[in-house]
Amino acid sequence: MSDDGSQNSNEAEKEVVTDLSNSDVCTKYQEASKIVNLALTGLVSQCVAGAKIIDLCQFGTTVLDAQVGKLYNKKVDGIAIEKGVAFPVCISVNEVICNHSPLPSEELPALKVGDVVKFDLGCHIDGYISVAAHTLVVSESADSPPETVDSELGNVAVAAYNAMLVAATAIRAGATNTEVTKVVEKVAQNYGVNTIATVRMHQMKRYVIDGVKEVALKDPTPEDIEEGEEPVPECTFEQAEVYAIDVAMTTGDGKVRPADLRTTVFKRNVEANYRLKMKASRYVLTEVDKKFPTLPFTLRHFDDERQAKMGITECVNHGLLMPYPSLVEKNDAKVAHFKCTVLLLPSGTNKVTGLPMPSYFKTEKEPDEETAQILKDIAEKESKKAKKKAAKKKKKAKK
Repeated sequence: MSDDGSQNSNEAEKEVVTDLSNSDVCTKYQEASKIVNLALTGLVSQCVAGAKIIDLCQFGTTVLDAQVGKLYNKKVDGIAIEKGVAFPVCISVNEVICNHSPLPSEELPALKVGDVVKFDLGCHIDGYISVAAHTLVVSESADSPPETVDSELGNVAVAAYNAMLVAATAIRAGATNTEVTKVVEKVAQNYGVNTIATVRMHQMKRYVIDGVKEVALKDPTPEDIEEGEEPVPECTFEQAEVYAIDVAMTTGDGKVRPADLRTTVFKRNVEANYRLKMKASRYVLTEVDKKFPTLPFTLRHFDDERQAKMGITECVNHGLLMPYPSLVEKNDAKVAHFKCTVLLLPSGTNKVTGLPMPSYFKTEKEPDEETAQILKDIAEKESKKAKKKAAKKKKKAKK
């Protein structure tokens, strides 16, 4: 009896707190966020006419791997801390919305001036995930961005970015996901654009990139439900949680379809098991279980691309892997995608990833009064933070 009690006591002592109430966990999220922002900044600087998508994907991955390699290298209880890519670097162009991460053998034409590029990527340290997405227009060189862009594109980009900012503010302890959906819908209506219905915001936990709590960008209509779209169950946000604020908007109808591009991004379904027949399939599953047991990965990360392409189908057909297909809008639609990570701290909601919207995205349309005030408050808060950071840097330089 006393032995059992002692054992239970030891187990309780070993139980690790994996939310933001643990300062070490908070630090890991913050460090992963810095790396995501650094990789995104590097990608923006490299995204010029003539650049190849595969080279950009590999560049982003190299930055993520190199930066996490500098941190947390001391073993804990003899075990190395896992860290690396939490969501593969995806680069989706023009009407392609997300999840495009090509293989070296299937490279598309190089980027050209005027292409609209959406970056999406994620990083983790010890399973604590940070993600971001960003939209830009390709120019001749990094130091000569476009002076103006198509008015429809400018409008949808401003709408998506502002919706992300307002949603990030609305996700706070005690609020509900339906409240956030309403503010996003209101922004879309004000700017006269549509949300991409299949994109959703998710809670993130340790090694879980798409947690149970999620936020829809719009409430499904009866027609949407008839077509198979499921309403998102209502949930309440709590302190010490982490969320990916994911917003994609379009000048089209928002009803997207899988692109005619090879799906290369997948995630292991940890609840599924099956005895695979093909040798190539067993190779894929063994590699996944060893290297990517819980988080999304791309076939590009496999040493043997040919085997990976051969074996992936059987794994998907038997539910062992879940595909992330590239999604596409109508050819003439303008699409923008922005994403940030927020931490729900005692001091309030803290946005830790995401770059400023490119200044060439402009619109003549105005948000409603309430949204405009929220955006003004956000801008003032960011300005104060920037001044404080600059003053601190100046003070440090004087020493």
